[in-house]
Amino acid sequence: FAIDLSGDEPDLQFRGKQLSDYDAVLPRIGNSITYFGTAVVRQFEQMDVYTPNTANGISNARDKLRATQILSRHNIGMPATTFVRNRGDVRAAIDRVVAAMRRVAQGDEFRSNVHRGGSVEPVELDPEAERIAVRAAQIMGLKVAGVDMLEADEGPLVMEVNSSPGLEGIEQATKLDVAGAIIDYIDNQVAFPQIDVRERLSVSTGYGVAELVVHGDADLVGKSIGDSGLRDRDITVLTLHRGTMVIPNPFPHHVLEAEDRLLCFGKLEEMRSMIPARRKRTRVKKLPKKPIHEG
Repeated sequence: FAIDLSGDEPDLQFRGKQLSDYDAVLPRIGNSITYFGTAVVRQFEQMDVYTPNTANGISNARDKLRATQILSRHNIGMPATTFVRNRGDVRAAIDRVVAAMRRVAQGDEFRSNVHRGGSVEPVELDPEAERIAVRAAQIMGLKVAGVDMLEADEGPLVMEVNSSPGLEGIEQATKLDVAGAIIDYIDNQVAFPQIDVRERLSVSTGYGVAELVVHGDADLVGKSIGDSGLRDRDITVLTLHRGTMVIPNPFPHHVLEAEDRLLCFGKLEEMRSMIPARRKRTRVKKLPKKPIHEG
């Protein structure tokens, strides 16, 4: 591929010729060409060609540290992880993480990947594991993904979200046509595509999408959405999140509770004024040492 940025419309060249028209693409990008591959995917996006995995989602998933940072921000359970740069910080980092194991593999291979000889078997996910897997993929912005998890005493822990998962193992274990399901999904999206609400609705000057949290001391607690005054402030509630429950397009009679999260579209200044001021961190002042006098 060659990306053509010289014309009036975004375009792609393939082997020296202009690319034909396509309805959709399914990115399958090797790690070694992530930078170039995501640039091509980004160009397809500019050409309004549908892709279930965006360039931004792929880039986030490929950077394992960034992926961990993003998932941890959204309260996704993960194994204890630490990241350091200097050799002198390694010992303290190991002390913070609290665990070690030995894994014995077949022959000289230590990885359990199917194409490296690992075995597979079908598994029934409990609802919580299923929810976490889907949520992790959504957070990373991926519609097609493989989510690697550990079974821990405290529940499933996410190890990795893979933007180009292999299908051989999952199809072998489950006897399901996963590839066919992916193609059917893409076909439906081309006919009726989902859009990035935050991106599309923020093009109007002064308007955008933001998430507001109903704090316990706020005037909104106990009021219905219709009586909250949000509409009078030119703010529309698109989705109400309450714990693990999601209420899309909530009705005006829905009563707001403390810690509800509201995905809203409206005037940015109005929504910004509803966010409480951030509390500043207090620094502990060290008192100067006083000499001790003995009587």
